[in-house]
Amino acid sequence: MRWTRSALIVRNVLAAVVVTAVAGTAITASAAPEHQASTTELKPVPFEVKGELPIYPKALWKNGSSSAEVRKVEARLIQLKLLDKQWLDNSFGTMTRSAVKKFQTSQGIPPLGYVDQNTWTKLTAATREPTQAELYPPAPVVDGKKLDQRCATGTALCIDKTSRKLRYVVDGVVKMQFDVRFGAQKTATREGGFTVGWKSRNHVSKLYDSKMPYAMFFSGGQAVHYSSDFAARGYNGASHGCVNVRDLAKIKALFDLVKVGDKVIVYRS
Repeated sequence: MRWTRSALIVRNVLAAVVVTAVAGTAITASAAPEHQASTTELKPVPFEVKGELPIYPKALWKNGSSSAEVRKVEARLIQLKLLDKQWLDNSFGTMTRSAVKKFQTSQGIPPLGYVDQNTWTKLTAATREPTQAELYPPAPVVDGKKLDQRCATGTALCIDKTSRKLRYVVDGVVKMQFDVRFGAQKTATREGGFTVGWKSRNHVSKLYDSKMPYAMFFSGGQAVHYSSDFAARGYNGASHGCVNVRDLAKIKALFDLVKVGDKVIVYRS
């Protein structure tokens, strides 16, 4: 008798059933040949219980917040020496967030990096009410004129485009003063608040193939640096956007004093 492939499979299955039945074993689906078993495994699907999800406290002030209340937070952090005075600016940024985390860690509470009600309660308990002078330090006065308010705290290169002066200011005290030159109209020196991003003692501009010694970069390719052209021609020329200094000895000393992260304030008085 000739057996087809399908008939042989059926015969083998029936034989397995008979043998199992003779042995007194209950017949179940698992009695099928092993190679015919399903390869799909059903795994338990994890589910979330809403009550077990982390619930974060509401932020009163967080990264990006800007207000007079943020200034009060910063002033209190300065009292605890967790934040440098130069970051007293109404703006909740990276440095303020880092200081908040340090305070939260010191208090044994989660370092969220923003101020919730619990953090604010503990911060007010650990500090005193900031004075008006702490909140708004008086701007330095030079030659009878006030410098930009942002130069009143911390370390700053305070650059006045009106008087064409650069002043190195530390905690409201002018330590050094320089004559400076700025970019021409098409390559104007940008105005605003910046920080020193990096320094290069013997920098050479690849774009203009010119030397820029003692360069302190604050906005893209714009930097404070020594200019031999400014030393030779004075205000008859202009930069390509940088702040030129013509006193070589003084900028050497300034370069060693300035640190990456120091403020650079470019403004008009």
